[in-house]
Amino acid sequence: MKKLLIVYYSYTGGTAQMVEAAATAGQGEDGIEIDVLRAEDCQPEHMLSADGYIFATPENLAAIAGVMKAFFDRCYYPLLGKIEGRPYAAMICAGSDGENAQKQLERIATGWRLKKVIDSLIVCTHAQTEEQILAPKTISETDRQRCAETGATLSAGLAMGIF
Repeated sequence: MKKLLIVYYSYTGGTAQMVEAAATAGQGEDGIEIDVLRAEDCQPEHMLSADGYIFATPENLAAIAGVMKAFFDRCYYPLLGKIEGRPYAAMICAGSDGENAQKQLERIATGWRLKKVIDSLIVCTHAQTEEQILAPKTISETDRQRCAETGATLSAGLAMGIF
């Protein structure tokens, strides 16, 4: 049995909806176990027990959310040299373009020598005003399907031994 670990943070619900779509789609694959953990709960031992990862975060101030960064900081040194080559994908819930958050997350994954196997997915909510930024998010069905494809693809690749 292969394990896919999805680590995420969500404040206004958008990233959580993206994770739900990816996890649900990935669960349909035989031989795959999916664990979903909030970033604040994920520890190095969770990462060590997984065969592949999806990291999902909102874009905050043109960067990954601080809670997600704290997860990476907490796990970085204990995992150095122990998870190299494992596959990952990233999903960003952005209010603007999400590109800086994507670059930051991918750079962190490069530090662990993880292998990006799916292009990072950015879902843009276009939240620009204070009211829009703080409001609960609703991810469109089209974008939820894109997230589902990320989960299904990574799960299938792990199950088949491609990744």
